[in-house]
Order: sequence, then C-alpha cells, then structure tokens
Amino acid sequence: MAGFLLRRAAGIIVTLLVTSFLVFGSVHLAPGDPASFLLGGRSASPAAVAAIKEQYHLNDPFLVQYTKWIGGIVTGDFGKSVQFRQDVGGLIGARLPTTLWLIGYAGLLILIGGVAIGALAALRRGTVDRVVLIGTGVATATPSFVAAIGLISLFSVQLGWFPAFGNGSGFGDRINHLTLPAAALALTFIGLLARVTRTSMLAELGREHVEVARSRGVPGSDVVRRHVLRNALVPITTVTGTIVAGLLVATSIVETAFGLSGVGQLLVGSVTVKDFPVVQAISLMVVLAFVCANLIVDLIHPLIDPRLSHAKGGTR
Repeated sequence: MAGFLLRRAAGIIVTLLVTSFLVFGSVHLAPGDPASFLLGGRSASPAAVAAIKEQYHLNDPFLVQYTKWIGGIVTGDFGKSVQFRQDVGGLIGARLPTTLWLIGYAGLLILIGGVAIGALAALRRGTVDRVVLIGTGVATATPSFVAAIGLISLFSVQLGWFPAFGNGSGFGDRINHLTLPAAALALTFIGLLARVTRTSMLAELGREHVEVARSRGVPGSDVVRRHVLRNALVPITTVTGTIVAGLLVATSIVETAFGLSGVGQLLVGSVTVKDFPVVQAISLMVVLAFVCANLIVDLIHPLIDPRLSHAKGGTR
C-alpha cells in the first residue's frame, strides 16, 4: 500500500505540473498581446502598460514567467485579479464555501437518487425498468440551465416553496436557498449514475454465485445486499468520483442562473472580462479536484472488493 500511495502521489504531482503548464500556456497561445488581455481592451498610457507587464512578468521569457507563477502558487500566492485588483486566493476563498455547500448537497442527491433509482430498475424489470430508462434518458439529456429555469418557474414562482436567488445564511436558510440549485445541478448526473447502477447490478444478478445463493435459500434482500450491490459498487464509486469532481465545473451555469456568489460564477465573470489570473487559478483547482477524486476512489476500491487490493499488490 505504501508503494501504491507513493506512485499515486508522484503521478498527481506530474499531472499537476503538466496541466499547470498547459493552463498557463493557454494565455500565450491566444492571439494578441497578453498585456492587452490583462487590460481588458481598456486604453492605457504607456506607463500603465509597462506597469502591467512588470507586475505580471510579461517581459520575462515564457519559462521564467511560468516558473515564477507556479512558484507563487506553491507558496499560496495565486497572483492579483485584473478585474477586482485583489489577491486571487482571497477572491476564491471568499466564494469557495458557497460552492462547496452546493457541490456537497448535489453530490448527496446524486448518490442517493442515482443508486436508489438504478437499483429499483435492476430489481423490478418490466414496466418499472422501462419507466426508469425513459426518465433517466430525459434527465441525462436535460441541460442544467433548462432544469434551473423549470425548477424556478414551478417551485419558486408558482408554488413559492423555495427562493430563486441568494446564498442564504445559517444552516437551515442555506439549505433552503440551495435546494433548487442543487436539484438543477444533480438532475443530469442522477440519470447517469442510475443507468450505471442498473447496468452494473444486472451484470451481477446474472452471475453464478448469485444463482447459487438463491438456490441455497438465502433471503432475497441478503442476496442483493451481500452479493449484488456490494460487487456492483466498484463501477458506481468510479463514476461517482468523476461526477463529484466534475461538479466544480458544472456549478458555473447553475450559480449564474440562481445568482449564487460562488467560484463558478466567478469563473464565468472572469472568462468574460479575460481575467486570466483568476481563470488560471480556478482551472488548476478543477484539475486538482479530479486527481484527488481519482485517488480517493482508488483507495476506496480495495475496501469494497479485497481482490482489487491483491491485484494492486501483484503489480508491485
């Protein structure tokens, strides 16, 4: 296990270095002078342009600029926002709690809803299965902004059950404000996870050891819990980890639709005005979320199925 963790840690570092290089280089691949992007198209005096180039090290060679940027990130310095004239780390830190609340809420809905609906479809073949397939097909094809508009129209405007805008304060008020955004964010992924769960459980239901357990008189609920659902959890956790990491990107649309002051809304606004220091920092956060999610999933797999632990040990 120690060797596995060391290899995974080395892989994470290499992945972050490569992606950080690509993220930083994207500014220089864009047509035009980086200084003009940082000025946002505003006219400026030669002295102001020189100050911008000095502040963002634009007069240095590309590799020197990248080294200074990545060195600053290692020490917690993400640079200064062009739009807000504030430290990028402070800007993101102020908005991160709202985004984490939204991702946690949506992730809970996705995990509970996706697994429950997928298991229901696998165990109730026929009409229930067909209804679930149609429903999950519609859910996966529904963009988040369409779901947001529908949920606001029904549950906020017509029924008045939930607010349509704002972050909320305190636990109860925050949950009340984030219910509709979390539902809009989770809808597509619930359909996706339900389909993965259904397929994985159907594969396990057809295996020989399940038939043997049934022939020996093991109660149906025990067969499902011990022999079907447990073995089906490996692909389910893999997809869940990828989904939760991807929610950080998907929040941009939902936070904008519901007026939430989170990282996603900050990303959309920063892309619009070409605030590259902010875009670069958030992009790197997304990459870090993906690699951490994959690491957590890899650590969970041996706990679910000990055979995977032996397989990893065999590769050492």
